[in-house]
Amino acid sequence: MKRSIWFWLCFVVAIVMAIYFATRIIMVGMGRGKLAMVNNVSIVTDSRDADMDAMRAAVGGLVRNSYKVDLDALNARIGAVPGVKKSAVRRLPNGNLAVRADMYRAVAQWSDGENFFPLSADGTVVNSPSDVRDPGAVVFVGTIPDDISDITAAARNMVADVAYLQWIENRRWDLVTVDGITIMLPEQNPVQAISTLIALDRAHNLLGKKITVIDMRDDARILVK
Repeated sequence: MKRSIWFWLCFVVAIVMAIYFATRIIMVGMGRGKLAMVNNVSIVTDSRDADMDAMRAAVGGLVRNSYKVDLDALNARIGAVPGVKKSAVRRLPNGNLAVRADMYRAVAQWSDGENFFPLSADGTVVNSPSDVRDPGAVVFVGTIPDDISDITAAARNMVADVAYLQWIENRRWDLVTVDGITIMLPEQNPVQAISTLIALDRAHNLLGKKITVIDMRDDARILVK
């Protein structure tokens, strides 16, 4: 008798729970109830300098029903924000949305001749221009190779003298000073060539002389014009 009572009690509870969850699912699908609504979109990035306003604007205009939000389309909009390297969007159990964005980290600037754009170590130009050069940034022009981290670190040691760096014939660098001197760096080990240049300038004020070209492509000698 007791087993029969427990059986029917559990059966009734199961029916009630099934009806409850089915009702909740239907309500969510119809856009009714708290779980169906997007009440909050949390955005987390790996950078303190991220343009949060731009990302919030990309999220704006969402359909209020959480389960009608196209997560792939929303992720594409987040990914199109300047400076975003990659992003992910997920729907939380409470109906809200969570966005995670990894940002490009600017190590230099790239110039088109008028504006200056943040430039990442992998050569990505971020479409967030400024008409003012950062006085502490190394500037590049023209095409950019896949890795500029080493040459940027080396040029930063003489950044006050550097107008810009240019990638020549997809194999070597020219460094142009603010006084108009073109320094032709070697294809192999341009970082060491910059160190040599800095030492020569300290010893002989090389960059202060009336010259137009310093050719360092030959390891055996440096040509000055």
